[in-house]
Amino acid sequence: MPTWGSLYFQNSSSAVMEQLIFFHDHTMMIMIMIMILVGYVLISSCINKFYNLGLFEGQEMESIWTVLPAVFLLMIAFPSIRLLYLMEEYEYPEMTIKVLGHQWYWSYEYSDLGFSSFDSYMSSNQENLFRLLNVDNSLVVPYNTDVRMIVSSMDVIHSWTIPSLGVKVDAIPGRLNQLSFMFNRVGMFVGQCSEICGANHSFMPIMISVIPRLSFLQGWV
Repeated sequence: MPTWGSLYFQNSSSAVMEQLIFFHDHTMMIMIMIMILVGYVLISSCINKFYNLGLFEGQEMESIWTVLPAVFLLMIAFPSIRLLYLMEEYEYPEMTIKVLGHQWYWSYEYSDLGFSSFDSYMSSNQENLFRLLNVDNSLVVPYNTDVRMIVSSMDVIHSWTIPSLGVKVDAIPGRLNQLSFMFNRVGMFVGQCSEICGANHSFMPIMISVIPRLSFLQGWV
């Protein structure tokens, strides 16, 4: 859930977001190591008054600063590629939801369950919950269920984003984009349109209510 003044990620609500946070920490640790190493070399070269005439022809030194960056890049590349394939993996979704972006609201449709579509506008009542993130009709999905989302737009380019879920997909007119996710905890999760789409771009919140599967089957199916 977003908190005031936070400089870090929101608490993860999916396995993919947990992996994204781990990858961020892994990359930041490598960057800190590089900064310490480079800073030490620079400070040492400035403080040390001695010099080595053989340094201009140092084959070992050139080999080190050629191989070492390649090693650091590989340490970042392999986890990144693994995570990329993990995010694009679609296997046997249990339900499919269609999302359409409009200026300036969202439309949802449970195509597998035969529900009629509904629109989700920003709520005019901003006294409860979160300012500019409340909606009149939130999207309800079951907990621990593999959901496939098909996203498109009816006018301009939008972007459907839930930060705590670790998903962000563009809604492009005339094109269908898809993503897959699974919530690993119940609760209420919010996001916003992440693509500048006009005057009311800031007023396109996204709210998802995650409930137990039994409650979803009894109350929605």
